[in-house]
Amino acid sequence: MIFLLCLGPLASLGWRAYQHTLGANPIERITHSTGDWTLRFLLITLSVTPLRRLLKQPWLIRFRRMFGLFAFFYVSLHFLTYIWLDKFFDLHEMLADVLKRPFITVGFAAFLLLIPLALTSTTGWIRRLGGKRWQALHRLIYASAILGVIHYLWLVKADRKKPLEYGFILAVLLGYRVASWVGSRFVDRSPSKSPQNA
Repeated sequence: MIFLLCLGPLASLGWRAYQHTLGANPIERITHSTGDWTLRFLLITLSVTPLRRLLKQPWLIRFRRMFGLFAFFYVSLHFLTYIWLDKFFDLHEMLADVLKRPFITVGFAAFLLLIPLALTSTTGWIRRLGGKRWQALHRLIYASAILGVIHYLWLVKADRKKPLEYGFILAVLLGYRVASWVGSRFVDRSPSKSPQNA
C-alpha cells in the first residue's frame, strides 16, 4: 500500500498528461513536480530515524530504504525531463547550462551524490562494505538534501516560500541528528558512577 502511495505523484502526472491538463508549459510542470517530490522523499527518508526514536516505533525503519529509493526514482525522472524533454539530449547546451547557471550545477551535484546511495542500497552491499563504511557512505544523503534545497532556492526568483519551508524542515532534521550525536558523546565521556559501599 505504501509503495503504491509513493507512485501516486507519477500516476497523477500521467493522468494529467493524458487529460492534457498540465497547463501551458507541461515540461515545466513535470520538472517542478518531480523536483518537489524528490525533496519531499528525501525529507521523508531523513524523518524516519527521528520518528522511530521519538515515537518508539522501530518498525518504521523498514520503510527508510524504500523512501530513499523513491527519492532517487523521482530525481531520475527530474533529470530525464531536463535532458530529454527540455534539452533533447543536446550535450553542448547542457554543459553550457551547468557552467552558466549555478542552480543547475548544484542540482546536478545533488543528483550525482544520490547515485552511489541507490547502487549500494541492497543488503548485499551492506555486507560487502561493512556496517560502518556503509553508514558513512549513506551520510551523503545529508549533502544531497542540502544541495537540493539550494538548487530550489536559487531556481525561484520571486516566491521563495516553498524552498524555505523545505530548508526549515531539513534544518530541524539535521539539527536533531547533531543534538543526538552531541548527547551520545557527552554520555560516553561522562565518568561512570562509582559503586556505593555496603
